[in-house]
Amino acid sequence: MKHSPRLWTVIGCSLLVASLGAGATACGSGDNPLSARPYDAGGQVAFNQAADSRPVDPDKPLEVTTKGGEARITDVTVVDTHGRRLAGELSAKGDRWHNTVSMAAGVRYTVTVSTENAEGAPGQRTITFDTTPAKGVLKVEFGPEEGKYGVGQPLTADLSEPVKDKAARGVIERGLIVSAPAGVEGAWHWVDDKKLHYRPKEYWPANTEVSVRSNLEGVRIQDQLYGAAAKPLKLEIGDRVEVTTDASSHWMTFKRNGEVINSIPITTGKPGFSTRNGIKVVLGKQYFVRMRGDSVGIGGSEYYNLPVYYATRVTWSGEYVHAAPWSIGSHGYANVSHGCTGMSTGNAAWFYENITEGDLVEVINSIGDDMDIFGNGFGDWNMDWKDWRQGSALLKGTQEGRSEVDQARLRPTV
Repeated sequence: MKHSPRLWTVIGCSLLVASLGAGATACGSGDNPLSARPYDAGGQVAFNQAADSRPVDPDKPLEVTTKGGEARITDVTVVDTHGRRLAGELSAKGDRWHNTVSMAAGVRYTVTVSTENAEGAPGQRTITFDTTPAKGVLKVEFGPEEGKYGVGQPLTADLSEPVKDKAARGVIERGLIVSAPAGVEGAWHWVDDKKLHYRPKEYWPANTEVSVRSNLEGVRIQDQLYGAAAKPLKLEIGDRVEVTTDASSHWMTFKRNGEVINSIPITTGKPGFSTRNGIKVVLGKQYFVRMRGDSVGIGGSEYYNLPVYYATRVTWSGEYVHAAPWSIGSHGYANVSHGCTGMSTGNAAWFYENITEGDLVEVINSIGDDMDIFGNGFGDWNMDWKDWRQGSALLKGTQEGRSEVDQARLRPTV
């Protein structure tokens, strides 16, 4: 007799169901206490926080204990409104659990306790309670503004209150979560007591997304200071644009994604006003700027008052890349400016259209000072990676690649 494929399928499925059914019957026998639904363990465990009571002080400990000696605690999970689990420790006997970090302020906690009795039957008890809102809050504001930037753009975090304590700084760093492409290594660096910068070891990968958010809401920072909610930030990273300004040859090289796409004759700062050496990050662009010498402390015979077009800013102190038609005879031959990088109007218009915030402009072979790392724009890339890591409360004194923070700090995006 021949069976059709469909009939064999039915027979095979029937045999499989019968086989699974027999196994299920054996494993599900009433002799196994693990098969029972968890019973209410309310009579076997005690909480030092009453369920649905008045809000409690988050600095007070949370403790769960057994009572009557008839059961032991097998697991405790404590989760707040934001889905964050509260770390804790269970005793070897299973008779006591307590939190090992402070609770968050102004949140609701759900506590689920799992137990087993002398026969091994599982029990469970769940309670909820609220914590009091924080009296003192630490606000965090991320920068720059949301938008599209070049591969050199650092992330910034401005705090509403100064934080000096190393442990408190560590809490803050753990709570500022950066999401970047997989494999990107980066770190926070404390610029001062109220400002942090974040940059990767190398430039951001081109044409990707980077985001940062705070997980500090309600989290105890120090004493009576708790984190506040913060607006997350997402940046779109564009092409890899790298501009090299050679002050000795008086030429600029413009590269996009590793390819030279333009070379431009330029002039930079003359002696006494030499352009700063180093890597600078584009801060912004203005089609027209009125530049006056007195705005940057230049007067006397060096005073100037000029209408300037196609101005790309690279320092807060007034260094730009811009059109300088009045000095066109020196472009490619001599340095005659007061510190800016000048070029023809046509070249400045092209540069203006092809550059964006976050792109990189490096000045080399100038007789001027070096670019400030902080305080005059973004000079972050002029600090080597080893020194940058030392500005992190979590990484200072650790060997690169060896700490848990190096492996778990970033939340990669696929």
